Amino acid sequence: MSEKNITRLDAFTYRQILSEDDPVVLIPVGAIEQHGPHMPLSVDVLLSTTMAELTADRLGAALVGPTVTTGYKSQQRSGGGNHIVGSFGFDAETVIGVCRTLVRELARHGARRIVFVNGHYENYQFLYEGVDLALRELAPSGEVPQVMLLSYWDFVTEEVIARLYPEGFPGWDVEHGGVMETSLMLEFFPELVHMDRVMDLPAADLPLYDLLPVDPSLTPESGCLSSAQAASAEKGQVLAASVVEGMTEAITSRFTV
Repeated sequence: MSEKNITRLDAFTYRQILSEDDPVVLIPVGAIEQHGPHMPLSVDVLLSTTMAELTADRLGAALVGPTVTTGYKSQQRSGGGNHIVGSFGFDAETVIGVCRTLVRELARHGARRIVFVNGHYENYQFLYEGVDLALRELAPSGEVPQVMLLSYWDFVTEEVIARLYPEGFPGWDVEHGGVMETSLMLEFFPELVHMDRVMDLPAADLPLYDLLPVDPSLTPESGCLSSAQAASAEKGQVLAASVVEGMTEAITSRFTV
């Protein structure tokens, strides 16, 4: 865990850094969600936090945390579905409320630049809503921070995708529990990955619509939407480098760090 993570600091040091360094504060947002038989439920928490910490190390004047550990409920076409035991999904109003509160609290602490680092596909619009509501509430005070929202996988370049998926990229919509997440976990948390338990199944063939109640037969038996068989720590290194470089560039292009 990075020494820039707020949870590792005492309150006096935290206050001093905020007042003297005017840091960008990166807030990882994950989920507790099944990722097949080969990875833990905490993948989205671990990876969003790791990408935020690595980026903070590159930025210099930056802090990380606290991580939002539970996100919006898993959807069948992007995370296998909340019907699968092992996925803990909060309702939208809860995710919105948590993010809204974090923005207000960080603004009260004196943070002027905040970045939400999303690691769970289903979270994004609710993060946006929470931030928007918080900024509206803060507007009368004149103390309105700038807030950036991003999902870390959006910073994997086309060149990296072509290099790591020579037989064709299946698309982010079926990457849940697949090569990208598994490779990053192999790079940073290899002790939590069990490649001998990967279920090497074809990518999910899902309809272009959502059906409620969910039809469980549409989700592959593994709970993953594509196979992680081709994952490796080496690919994780390449992916992480692309993500951290891209996130660093995006943040520095908008904020003075």
